[in-house]
Amino acid sequence: MAPLAVSIGDPAGIGPEIIVEGWARRREAGLAPFFVVGGAGVLADAAHKRGISVRVERIPDPSHAANVFDRALPVLGIEDAAAIPGAPDEHGAALALQSLAEATRFCLLNQAAALVTAPVAKAQLTTVGFEYPGQTEFLAEACGLAQDDAVMMLAGPSLRAVPLTVHCALAEVSKRLSQDLITRRARIVAAALARDFGVETPRIAVCGLNPHAGEGGRFGDEEARIISPAIETLLAEGFDVTGPHPADALFTPRARQTYDAALAMYHDQALVPLKALDFDEGVNVTLGLPIVRTSPDHGTAFDIAGKGLADPGAMIAALKMAGEMAARRGLR
Repeated sequence: MAPLAVSIGDPAGIGPEIIVEGWARRREAGLAPFFVVGGAGVLADAAHKRGISVRVERIPDPSHAANVFDRALPVLGIEDAAAIPGAPDEHGAALALQSLAEATRFCLLNQAAALVTAPVAKAQLTTVGFEYPGQTEFLAEACGLAQDDAVMMLAGPSLRAVPLTVHCALAEVSKRLSQDLITRRARIVAAALARDFGVETPRIAVCGLNPHAGEGGRFGDEEARIISPAIETLLAEGFDVTGPHPADALFTPRARQTYDAALAMYHDQALVPLKALDFDEGVNVTLGLPIVRTSPDHGTAFDIAGKGLADPGAMIAALKMAGEMAARRGLR
């Protein structure tokens, strides 16, 4: 049974400490065995600063992780960095990029059942040659897919939400929306809900772009021109899709009972309700890939790194979800 591969993220952020905290809580959380790629010294320092007893043990290849996992945190690779919490630098960025690339490779070679990525600082990664808007786009290319075929879902106990446009200015959203984008991503979401989350008949609710979903064209025509025709296409294909819904009413407790995932038109339309509801348990899941990938739905939090304040809940949730998704795919 293959273990999960964890990339260390930016070593100056909270990634290392929430990884070691996740390992410390592995039994109570019911986590599948995992190993971290690189950063043995960083992880040991994080555990010391956190005040928890974690033994870090290097392993020669992923197959050794399961045997080590009960007694120590398995780490594969000798790459490391002299990281100072809250002070990111190029050496840390290089470690983060190397860890991400290697962890991805292990998944593509079927030596790891799933990939869990700790938070990175995109501005820092650009200093070492990272040319992608985020890890999602990197993973799409690594898997031989177009960037639009890798779909970001934010998933928590209360809500699953998908932003159709992600890393772009708000002024660009309307230009990037299309019927094809909506229908293609809705199909990917429906397939993933069935395969990875066990939802037999996925129900998808689609947000409008404008206030009150355009209110009959008074506040914009994207609903009539783009979103509604896309929904009609999906309905004709047999998908259970509703909308366009006014976004200000779609995330209430009563409304959330009517769908399994919400398709939002832009980044904050999806992430604001998810983080308001499930910040400490929110998971970023990449749909549409041939591999399983999850990540905590928060950033590097340099301002609290090394201070023992970071909540490990989202990392633990990401590790748990990755194991469950891999099991549903028969990868473990």
